[in-house]
Amino acid sequence: MPARDLAPFRADHVGSLLRPPALLEARGAHAEGRLDDAGLRAAEDEAIRDVVAMQESVGLQAATDGEFRRSSWHMDFLYQLDGVSSSKDSSVEVAFRNASGDLTFAAMSLVIDQRIGLSTTIFGDAFSMLASTVTSAVPKLTIPSPSMLHYRLGGAPVHEGSPYSDPDEFWADLAAAYHAEVSRLYDAGVRYLQLDDTSLAYLNDPAQRDSMAARGEDADHMHERYVDTINLALRDRPSDLRVTTHMCRGNYRSSWAAEGGYDHVAEKVFGGLEIDGFFCEYDDARSGDFSPLRYLPRGDQQIVLGLVTTKSGELEEPDTLKRRIEEATKYVPLEQLCLSPQCGFSSTVEGNALSYEQEVAKLELVVSVAQDVWG
Repeated sequence: MPARDLAPFRADHVGSLLRPPALLEARGAHAEGRLDDAGLRAAEDEAIRDVVAMQESVGLQAATDGEFRRSSWHMDFLYQLDGVSSSKDSSVEVAFRNASGDLTFAAMSLVIDQRIGLSTTIFGDAFSMLASTVTSAVPKLTIPSPSMLHYRLGGAPVHEGSPYSDPDEFWADLAAAYHAEVSRLYDAGVRYLQLDDTSLAYLNDPAQRDSMAARGEDADHMHERYVDTINLALRDRPSDLRVTTHMCRGNYRSSWAAEGGYDHVAEKVFGGLEIDGFFCEYDDARSGDFSPLRYLPRGDQQIVLGLVTTKSGELEEPDTLKRRIEEATKYVPLEQLCLSPQCGFSSTVEGNALSYEQEVAKLELVVSVAQDVWG
């Protein structure tokens, strides 16, 4: 079975990569006023050129900029939507867990202070630089899904002081802003776009649904609203624009925030989301089994199995990965499967607890196993 010529590829990856020490030093100097904007941009450009070369050298067919210009995989984007601002008076705290205990990720709260819109192409310049850097790989851009704005609000979009009196108006504006962004990105040359969406995975966790319900929202059916909004944002997209989504249960400094299989959202997501591929976290038992994948229609949509963990540097056994791929074929034909790490290596600037050498070894493993399985 040949390698795929269309994204997602047999060997693929989610997007974020460990920031090199020189870039972290430059970011620190910029924050302290010791390095100007141009100096930071130059440091980012150099780091991106190096990391693109690494991705191409290990044999990946897609390359990202590692999200090196961001502090966070999603907040840097969401704050650039018209009508969205940060609140210095409050923050949203997300509890994460790992084998060693608990830790908290805190970000300034999102505030909707006017109707949502789009004035500029978010990450357009970043993509242009990436596209000019790649030599053999397809440049891939990752952005947060529209669902993430709602999930990170921490409350219903209609409340006292909100510019919205009807939630349908909020969802319509959000879909329209994203539709404009997708169109602009296409005009900028994007042909491989990924919508990162932890919310669709979080909603499989009863504790997460309970938290949303406590805010007065319909947590049991919110994933349906999310899917419908994404589909509106992607309506009438060009046939040569490949779109995927990535769904995981949190990734911050090798920790996670939610658990549970994809069962709660599976029928609507796998059966109704009008995209080309689904990056699914499957690196441990916390993500459930492969049975929810049975809702994927028979066709050209792909499931990208995230079997290689980014949360530790321990390298998986190739035969173990091959057995798990075979297990997944009970529900999805082999020709509709691909392989990737379970998440990014550095969803926030801090990164996960592994070395650069271990990161490269993980990517090389993905490519090697994919070659063995699919040719």
